Amino acid sequence: MSKQPTKQEAFEQQLADRLNAASLDKNNPSHIVPAKLSLDSKLRFRCHPGVSCFTACCGHINIILTPYDILRIRRYLGNLDADEFLLRFTTPTYLEKTDMPGVKLHLDEEGRCPFVTPEGCTIYPARPTTCRYYPVGMSYFHEGANEGAESEEFYFLVKEPHCKGHEEDKEWTIREWRIDQGIDESDEMNKEWMELVMRRKSFGLQASLSEQAKKMFFMASTNLDKFREFVFESSFLDIYEVDEETLAQIKEDDIALMKFSFKYLASSIFNTGELKMKDEKVKEAAERVKRQQQEKVKEAEKTYEELKALRDQMRAAQQERRKRAPDAGQG
Repeated sequence: MSKQPTKQEAFEQQLADRLNAASLDKNNPSHIVPAKLSLDSKLRFRCHPGVSCFTACCGHINIILTPYDILRIRRYLGNLDADEFLLRFTTPTYLEKTDMPGVKLHLDEEGRCPFVTPEGCTIYPARPTTCRYYPVGMSYFHEGANEGAESEEFYFLVKEPHCKGHEEDKEWTIREWRIDQGIDESDEMNKEWMELVMRRKSFGLQASLSEQAKKMFFMASTNLDKFREFVFESSFLDIYEVDEETLAQIKEDDIALMKFSFKYLASSIFNTGELKMKDEKVKEAAERVKRQQQEKVKEAEKTYEELKALRDQMRAAQQERRKRAPDAGQG
């Protein structure tokens, strides 16, 4: 039996695979510089209207929107209705290497971001997390088999040929870049959601999510208006224990509701127990499972009896053929 790799060995292999793929691919469409960076690593970069490539990176891109990205942009657009925002500015997609549905920015006919103009980004203060990171990338390693395991992260540099920002004389550390671009806030807001995505990715696609789980993940991740209706206008509160203080917060505060949705998804998809079901509902669920098991046992018993009867019929027919065989020979 082959030895299972340790967490550190698996992490190092994942890193090696990612960086080797970037360095060995002659085209390297991702333009990843094959080097592992830390928060204290330095980069030389500055983007401003004076560079000749200004806004060139805002086209032919794949910008996945996180729940906080969506909420922040909607607020910046005057608290735009969630349905209207999704229909006007996004396209459904699946999150990388998972069967978890999400949305990405819908590009215009020229393949450009709908919020970019020659003068720059019209939603710059509320721009998506991916835009804030550029030209820095971050990768996660999550050991899915261990509940509560922390994600490990490292950074890398994306260096596209057209980008002149790398020729500027501004130098800073990754840590300073994150602070300057407001990345810390975005990552903190999306941390629990990213944990869900990384955990799902680490398990692979051997077992797919149910259609119901996919629908719930999509709704909770993209449409807080619908999720709030789900909590307060369905049987949700008859099933889950939610204290009065939390209820008051999530009824009015979108940030509190967003973070509550992460706990709900963790419980419903990965059974983390972050939301507790009411005792009577647990009993009902247990009885329901018991009834389903009994029904399955009955179905199995019925199938067994049918197979047994078929086997007996086959044996009887075989014995009859054997009895007739000598008579046939004598004829």
